[in-house]
Amino acid sequence: MVHLKQNSYQEYLKLKAKVGVLQRNQRNLLGEDLAELSTKELEQLEHQLDKSLRQIRSIKTQHMLDQLADLQRKEEMLLESNRALKAKLEESCATLRQQWDVEAAQNNPTPYARQSNEDFFEPLPCNNNSPPNGYNVATQDHLNNATTSTHNDNNNGFTPAWLL
Repeated sequence: MVHLKQNSYQEYLKLKAKVGVLQRNQRNLLGEDLAELSTKELEQLEHQLDKSLRQIRSIKTQHMLDQLADLQRKEEMLLESNRALKAKLEESCATLRQQWDVEAAQNNPTPYARQSNEDFFEPLPCNNNSPPNGYNVATQDHLNNATTSTHNDNNNGFTPAWLL
C-alpha cells in the first residue's frame, strides 16, 4: 500500500512537471516569456512555428480545394437540371402551340386576311385654317406655339412623351 502511494506520488510529480513544460511551451508559442530563451531555443521555436504554419496552410488549401470541387459538382448538377427543365419547357410550349393552332383552325377555317392601312383608316376631313367648333382660337394658337417651341428646344430628335 505504501509502495502504491509512493508510485502514485511520483507519477503525480512527473505529470505536474509535464504540465509546467507544456504551459511554458504554450506561452512561448504565443510570444510570451521569450526573454529567458537561448538563441538555440528561439531557433527551434521559430522552426516549430514555421512547420505549424505550413501544416495549417496545407490543411486550409486542401479544404478550399475540396470545397471548390464540391461547388463544381453542384454547378454541373444545376446546369444539367436547367437543361432538363428547358427541354421540358420547350416541349410543353410546342404542345401548347400545336393545340392553339388546331383550335384556331377549327374556330376559323379561313386564314386571317390582312387589310391594308388605307382600307382600314378613313381620313377625316380637316380644314387647317379654321378651328373645330367649340375651340377658342386663342387657346388653339397657344397650343400651336407651345408645340413649336418644344420641337425647337428638342435638339436630340426625340418627341417628349407628353406630346405623344
